[in-house]
Amino acid sequence: MIAHLLKCFGAAPGGGNAALVVENEHGSVTARQAFARERQVSACVFIDRQADGGIVLDYFYPHTRSPLCLHATLAAAHVLLTVPGAPAALTVSTAMHGQALQLVRRAENFFIGLVPQPAPAVSLEKYVPSELMGQHMHLLSPPVIASVGSPKLLLEVADRTTLRALRPNLELIADWSALHKVNGCYAYCRTGENAYEGRNFNHLDPALEDSATGVAAGALASHLQQSLRLHQGHVTQQPCLIDVQYSPGEILVGGMVQRST
Repeated sequence: MIAHLLKCFGAAPGGGNAALVVENEHGSVTARQAFARERQVSACVFIDRQADGGIVLDYFYPHTRSPLCLHATLAAAHVLLTVPGAPAALTVSTAMHGQALQLVRRAENFFIGLVPQPAPAVSLEKYVPSELMGQHMHLLSPPVIASVGSPKLLLEVADRTTLRALRPNLELIADWSALHKVNGCYAYCRTGENAYEGRNFNHLDPALEDSATGVAAGALASHLQQSLRLHQGHVTQQPCLIDVQYSPGEILVGGMVQRST
């Protein structure tokens, strides 16, 4: 087994959301979940090379297996596209849903190409955001569930101050998400033209809050139907920047990747 620790979407050198990329490991889902729980990195991705030459990515958070994690995918892209003789682009698939992802290297940055996916049809009563966030929520737009492979409940708040002060009910979010087949909540606010800041609430442990959530950035771009730059990680003291390039046929989610020292 070979494990690579990388930081993804960092807004500056040395920063970013950590992901562990694991090669040459052939354990069961149960064993992989135990591995991820023991490492307590925000996400682990296992690279499975198939007999036909295909590559499958299998994602695990410390508390659950995931259909898709884009910061872990970005880390895998770095591992796969920086070896000698590697191509500039590579298509892989996900373990749980067989979703096709295109990994692309552009100079020092990496991107993941994917398309919007169907989102669960959930009746969102007015009280739901306030219950999940543990406080009265005044949203600037109706809550919506959107997906590029891992559905998120998107909640638009007024400003950075409101966003950074949120202390949600993480256990309730986990229960609600499991019931409706949604992978957590993403609260965000607009900070400028095509510029946003966000926070992801999916992990049960507040200390494991994501510093960057690529699937949420992609879902937000899909919902808004626009390219955007999304800042995240202020609360975790790991400032991150996610670049999303939107077109009707494809969404590219990308940013900086560095090996962790």
